[in-house]
Amino acid sequence: MYEQLQELYLNTGFSSLDWRMLAMWLVVLVLLYLAIYKKFEPLLLVPIAFGAMLANLPTQGVVNQPATMVRSPSDGTLVASFIEEGYYVELSPAVHRMPTTVGAMDPIQLEQVVRGESVDGFGSHTLLYIIRPETAAPATEAPLEIAGYSLYPSDEIIWADADGRVVATNSKVGQNVLQGASLAELYSKHSGGIFYYINLGILLEIFPPLIFLGVGALTDFGPLIARPRTLLLGGAAQFGVFGTFIGAQYLNFSQQSSAAIGIIGGADGPTSIFLANALAPELLAPIAVAAYSYMALVPVIQPPVMHLLTTEKERKIRMKSLRKVSRLEKLVFAVVSTIACILLVPPASPLIGMLMFGNVLRECKVTERLSKTAQNELINLVTIFLGASVGITMTGDHFLRYQTLSILLLGVIAFAIATASGILMAKTMNLFSKNKINPLIGSAGVSAVPMAARVSQVEGQKADPNNFLLMHAMGPNVAGVIGTALVAGYFLNMLS
Repeated sequence: MYEQLQELYLNTGFSSLDWRMLAMWLVVLVLLYLAIYKKFEPLLLVPIAFGAMLANLPTQGVVNQPATMVRSPSDGTLVASFIEEGYYVELSPAVHRMPTTVGAMDPIQLEQVVRGESVDGFGSHTLLYIIRPETAAPATEAPLEIAGYSLYPSDEIIWADADGRVVATNSKVGQNVLQGASLAELYSKHSGGIFYYINLGILLEIFPPLIFLGVGALTDFGPLIARPRTLLLGGAAQFGVFGTFIGAQYLNFSQQSSAAIGIIGGADGPTSIFLANALAPELLAPIAVAAYSYMALVPVIQPPVMHLLTTEKERKIRMKSLRKVSRLEKLVFAVVSTIACILLVPPASPLIGMLMFGNVLRECKVTERLSKTAQNELINLVTIFLGASVGITMTGDHFLRYQTLSILLLGVIAFAIATASGILMAKTMNLFSKNKINPLIGSAGVSAVPMAARVSQVEGQKADPNNFLLMHAMGPNVAGVIGTALVAGYFLNMLS
């Protein structure tokens, strides 16, 4: 009877739960609370939260990859092989971040895994090969004797990433292999889980440009064209990105990771995802959550900085009405901006190109059906998939790390610096101009469209109820979108 109950328990998901999954449930509850009860970016936080919940359950047919080729992660020599044709690889039901080197594993647990035993959190026959990279220096390390193998801490572990039967082994111990070389082939009659395929929209960099298409169709560039000098306010906000890029390196992040973290200061979720996926995919989840969370918290984060850096007299400044911008001007702006930005920063082409394409659909007045689709059905559909795909990467062992807390802290700093930079730029411009700018609109230089512009409007009306800053703030707001995309392209160009 006891054995039957034990077998029943092992066949349920309860046997795969651990403290990290339970801790992430609390994170999910916080995100849902902010989205549903506080109404902070609910269109994004609800999909992210639900995706995170699925990521921290022992699901089947949701995130699993299809069985396929196993390839070498680097150049090196195969020093151990633990599979044979006919072996069946069975992963743990719960997704975990697997150790990448011998030294990162507990020796006792490593020995169990080497023997192909079913180990909680690892599954059975999941360890395929151990490779000694060409860059390793074993002479400086003490070898570890594991199940008859002499291994070094820097030796890399090659895991199976899908359930399936081993149908071919293409490499032998002692063989030199190149990065990307086929080592083995697994087969399964089951395809990958639904989110494996949805997540390809992020991995293949499809979702962020499609979001930009919708943003372009929703955005009126008229305020920026009517007052071109507000472009400087959007540019000034990028100081938050570069300041955080430098600060992250002092916390021992690589240049690539620092760039991906710094872009949080632009308050642009799709751009953050686009850059993180290209430069630091292992940090995609915390960067995306930080970016979208701080976008949602714009009305909370920005006002204290705005009040700290402005006087009541400055907050009461009334700006001259904007001139009317013609349709031709808007179309010329979209076309010229596309050409100029892509020639200046080619890696920004997917974002800038789709942003301006959406804007042309809006302003040409002959593609209303396409413009409305981009503004509604398309952007809503992509937002669902984008948010859920981000959430599905938030597994406990990926998210509950020191790095995540560092990223969240750096994200707040980036946001504050970006807000302050825009305000200080507006105050500097006022020193040399007769037509004064209300410094509050400088805070809209971050690209959280149109929320940052609304915050400028709200704070301005607190000082003067009859002061209307919304349209004035939209100029630096859309300039921030362009600026952040260009900065992301610059980082890609320099660090890829």
